[in-house]
Amino acid sequence: MAAKVYFADTRASVKQNLLDKLQRLYERSGIKDIVAPNDLVAIKVHFGERGNTAYIRPQFVRRVVDKVKEKGGKPFLTDANTLYVGSRSNAVDHLQTAIENGWGYSVINAPLIIADGLTGKEYTNVPVNLKHFKEVKIGSAALHADAFIAISHLKGHELTGYGGALKNIGMGLGSRSGKQMMHSDVRPTISSEKCTGCSKCHKWCPGQAIAVGEDKKSFILEEHCIGCGECTVSCPFNAIEVSWKTESHIIQEKIAEYTLGVLKHYQGKCGFITFVNNISPECDCCGWNDAPIVRDIGILASLDPVALDQACIDLINQEHGLPGSRLEGQPHGSDKFRALWPHVDWRRGLEYAESIGLGTRQYELIKI
Repeated sequence: MAAKVYFADTRASVKQNLLDKLQRLYERSGIKDIVAPNDLVAIKVHFGERGNTAYIRPQFVRRVVDKVKEKGGKPFLTDANTLYVGSRSNAVDHLQTAIENGWGYSVINAPLIIADGLTGKEYTNVPVNLKHFKEVKIGSAALHADAFIAISHLKGHELTGYGGALKNIGMGLGSRSGKQMMHSDVRPTISSEKCTGCSKCHKWCPGQAIAVGEDKKSFILEEHCIGCGECTVSCPFNAIEVSWKTESHIIQEKIAEYTLGVLKHYQGKCGFITFVNNISPECDCCGWNDAPIVRDIGILASLDPVALDQACIDLINQEHGLPGSRLEGQPHGSDKFRALWPHVDWRRGLEYAESIGLGTRQYELIKI
């Protein structure tokens, strides 16, 4: 059965601006009905890496916050720390970057809570029993709420082809070690040159797979290593390097499994909004953003994240590549994200998400 996806284009007038259109989407899509009085409402956003300007404008999210409060809900904005070393890899830097990017309380009217805590250790193991994971590590704050709204920015991505609602939720709310498990199929190794013998990695290894050699340096017992990634994100000296070695179709499937880990907690209490504007070639995790590949298209909303991602991509593919962008000359109807990243088949993530029950790729597009 086709899911309903609601769409508002970027046209505005003295009678109706884009904030008003977003409010209508919120109401027409049924997202307003998931909030009850006194509900703690987690609103998942991406605060943008320092130097990136393609992320969603905070003023749009403020309108959603206000609508949640009208129903008596108690909203908070959340995201989890990043795996890579940037401006959002711990809660202090993450919050500082968010405020610098305009996500202050005076703008948003809601608090910011980093889902996996100060250094990425505050997570909950959620059973999923799927192809890649038996359980997934989700930032705990994202699971302690009563309702959930994901507000995503559709853009390109070098590993998954595109990033939309599924990636915003699955990769976004995985703990730091969970992100390592999604990104890599390779067991970690310890650099004896960088290791100081502090033993901090021992404390966080659940498999007791780290030992100390005669040189007082740590090393990994491969036969005991479960590949959880905890040591990678625990070492303060970067002696256990992050591994990014995986295949595109595998990371897409893993992201879908993590998304399921989040959403199974919120059955009937989750909604999704995606902005198809400033459609940059790479993720908002980059400290820059290249020129948009197609024109601004609009905002979409649905109760089905799979249908929502599919509808966004279909609308983008109907466009011509913008002059001066990396897709200049790309015709109407061409696969824009395959043109950007020829080695990535972005469809795999949606196919797998549909197969594990996250939603359907069949949708009815309803323009407001």
